[in-house]
Amino acid sequence: MAKVSAGLLMYRKRKGELEVLLVHPGGPFWKNKDDSAWFVPKGEINPGEDPLEAAQREFQEETGLIPEGQFLPLGSVKHKGGKTVTAWAFAGDCDTAAIKSNTFEMEWPPKSGKRMKFREVDRAEFFNAESAKEKMHAAEFEFIGRLEMAVKEKEAS
Repeated sequence: MAKVSAGLLMYRKRKGELEVLLVHPGGPFWKNKDDSAWFVPKGEINPGEDPLEAAQREFQEETGLIPEGQFLPLGSVKHKGGKTVTAWAFAGDCDTAAIKSNTFEMEWPPKSGKRMKFREVDRAEFFNAESAKEKMHAAEFEFIGRLEMAVKEKEAS
């Protein structure tokens, strides 16, 4: 069965330009990857869990920040591997150097019998839409266009 995840996209305006907070996965598989390797903070929805509550939980686990404010629905996208991601956006700001992620454990190096802990997210940064297009996983970039439209509508009302 394909995985279903939920996430939150924090955004801010700087000098009139929209910027979004993206996270880079931790662990050895992502260590030397940058372009197309940044994501919306997200995670799997537990059985019976409300998707927005899952998105808020995952955002807090991956950033150490408590998401607050009005959550704008951005709909869903599908990764090539079949995972569906549903996201919401909210206005906010943070010191990206202060991001504190939860950790996971895995055998590393493979077949070594040694277990190592890694941060789920090793860094976070704000990107404008142009930079985000290069940095983000392609399937999730669609959220940026939807966010731009939602922010314009919100500002117009």
